[in-house]
This record gives sequence, C-alpha cells and structure tokens, in this order.
Amino acid sequence: MTNKLLSLPEIKDSVHLIPGWTIDKARLKKTFHFQNFIDAFGFMTKVAIISESMCHHPEWNNVYSKVSIELTTHDLGGISNLDLKLAMAIEDILN
Repeated sequence: MTNKLLSLPEIKDSVHLIPGWTIDKARLKKTFHFQNFIDAFGFMTKVAIISESMCHHPEWNNVYSKVSIELTTHDLGGISNLDLKLAMAIEDILN
C-alpha cells in the first residue's frame, strides 16, 4: 500500500469509520479504558502485533487500565491512509 498524506476534508470524511477518535494537531487520538491492567496490556499486545505487521507504529501511553493512542505519519508530516487503516484495525480488536 502506498502511503499517502490525507487532506483535512479526507480525514473528516473518514473519521466516522473510527468512532471516538479525534483529530488534534495532525494526529488521530483516542483513549481506551479497560477493567484492569491485564486487559489494557492484552489490548496493547494485540495492537503491537497489528502495528508491526503494517510496519506502522503508534505513539501510546499506558497507566493502569487506560491506554492513550496517537497516530501520525512522521515522514509525511500528518495523518496518512496508514493512520486511518491502523485506527480501523484497532477498533476491530474491540468488536
């Protein structure tokens, strides 16, 4: 898949595909809440496997049962089709 920087209208047209994600300073962001640390860590493990297979990795933070994720494509300077694809794959983990 060719990596392509998305325009703001393209991002806004696609954000409905990833409920709860917000656009903030050229990043897609979402915070996930779990019952406990084990559930949060299990989620992060699944995201890590998908991210590695895509060779596209999130910026994230974990504190106990909360996981915050930010997606951006540094080499393109903003949100790309890969960020959107990864956000959709992350959502699929929870469904």
